[in-house]
Amino acid sequence: MRNVILLFLLFSFLAYCFQIDLVDIHFSPKGGCTEAIIQQINQTQKEIKIMIYSFTSELIANALLQAFNRGIYIEIIIDEGNDISRYSQTSFLRQNGIKVYIDGKEAIHHNKVIIIDQEIVITGSFNFSKAAEQSNAENLVILKSTELASIYLANYELHKNHSYLRVEETKEFGIEETLESTPAQNLYNTN
Repeated sequence: MRNVILLFLLFSFLAYCFQIDLVDIHFSPKGGCTEAIIQQINQTQKEIKIMIYSFTSELIANALLQAFNRGIYIEIIIDEGNDISRYSQTSFLRQNGIKVYIDGKEAIHHNKVIIIDQEIVITGSFNFSKAAEQSNAENLVILKSTELASIYLANYELHKNHSYLRVEETKEFGIEETLESTPAQNLYNTN
């Protein structure tokens, strides 16, 4: 109950500062977080940008691939240590053409944020994993606000600028140089 009150107070403060609509809120275990994320992915019209710590959910990966195949622009930033974890879905997404940036600058890239169409922000403690949906105590908040989304997009770009693509991705996207440590901001510099 305490968490619900704290989330209500946080939302009330944010709604006071910005024009924010609460779209949905979920709690795990078995609270429908994965289903809510997939529903928002399926409703996307233009783009999805994700910052995530851990990504092992096949359901969310498949929903992202379906969105990508219908023309949605998708980028992901993941924690460096979790990109290569045994069950990570990032290799699957890379192999299917989705750009996955690796953030190794901070000790842990612990963000859990999805920004959709520059107006929907999905955030909370929920990682994209089966354990987060079925076993862990997690929360997920879906908010609609262009102002809030622009703040999260600025933070996304900050992290993207010091993140990198894996070498195999750079070849697929037509970038010739080796980029194991080249920041993303330099990848597309045409000067």
